[in-house]
Amino acid sequence: MCKLLCSASLLAASILLAAPPKDPKKIDAAVRKITKSAILIDTHNDIPSFTVDGADIGNSPKTQTDIARLKQGGVGAVFFSVYVASTYVEGNHSANRALQMIDTVRQDIIDRYPDTFQLALTADDIVRAHKHHKIAALMGLEGGHAIEDSPRLLRDYYRLGVRYMTLTHTNTNNWADSSGDINKPEIQHHNGLTPLGKDIIREMNRLGMMVDISHVADKTFYDALEVSQAPLIASHSSTRALTDVPRNMTDDMIRALAKKGGVIQINFYCNFIARPGEPHATLEDVVAHIDHVRQIAGIDSIGIGSDFDGITCAPTGLEDVSKFPNLTRALLEHGYSVSDIKKIYGENTLRLMRQVERVAAKLQKGG
Repeated sequence: MCKLLCSASLLAASILLAAPPKDPKKIDAAVRKITKSAILIDTHNDIPSFTVDGADIGNSPKTQTDIARLKQGGVGAVFFSVYVASTYVEGNHSANRALQMIDTVRQDIIDRYPDTFQLALTADDIVRAHKHHKIAALMGLEGGHAIEDSPRLLRDYYRLGVRYMTLTHTNTNNWADSSGDINKPEIQHHNGLTPLGKDIIREMNRLGMMVDISHVADKTFYDALEVSQAPLIASHSSTRALTDVPRNMTDDMIRALAKKGGVIQINFYCNFIARPGEPHATLEDVVAHIDHVRQIAGIDSIGIGSDFDGITCAPTGLEDVSKFPNLTRALLEHGYSVSDIKKIYGENTLRLMRQVERVAAKLQKGG
């Protein structure tokens, strides 16, 4: 009898601890605690597009990201975007640009500020960086055209530290359709992935590089989902049910992504999260998109991919990387528990990364 009562008491205590606080002072305390303890992983930040041209992440008031504001926001890990614009396809300059972008992350961010940033290549690296009070720095290659149709270049980027690749940007490439030009009849489309595209997905699985389906056409998404042995990531996307733009994911896509263990990382760009007829987005719009994903696919399928410094309009209340505590507070006020928020901020992404790493280890052993 005592065992049963004790177990019930422990269960009740754990429920109370997990429940969101209601008192404003308790909410403030919870915000501070989460800001300090959670590993907040932002899976898409475009500050390298500025540092490559000389901006200093140590002090960059004209951008949405710098060191002081990252620390103020409690950011624990950042996937810095190795963004290669579609214009670099002309003249075959995509690989050159990709290498420059990788270099600016490693040279102008990590090496320039070693007391702040620590290169991370695995999920465990992120956890170790957090324990050492450093911000884990990772890289995601944005735009599959940057491999110039070569699995060899894909492997080179992986060796240099790239841990996800966005299959397309706004442009359809030679092996995958983009959502950005799907309605342009002058563009040669493939109806999703070509055989080469499917081989690239398989090689990404073997390497342990996450397959990022932000920006892709719907058919490309479903092809990638079918081919990939590892869960997919949408590094910076939101929900089409709330904001009807091709860049966002439909409910069916989100459910399919989640069923395979994938995570949709909510994008903060006003045009992708604002309600119809509203010219500017707010913090509440971000919460609404998070809420919608939780309702249709569960708490384990949500992450954060702000797109800071790749967007021209950020929500009121989430104007830059220092404002994440505002989102924490809003989530608590909307009934999210501390456990829920920690999942959204990083635990779901770490789980996805570990699964990608396990699949790669299996494939490399011939499994």
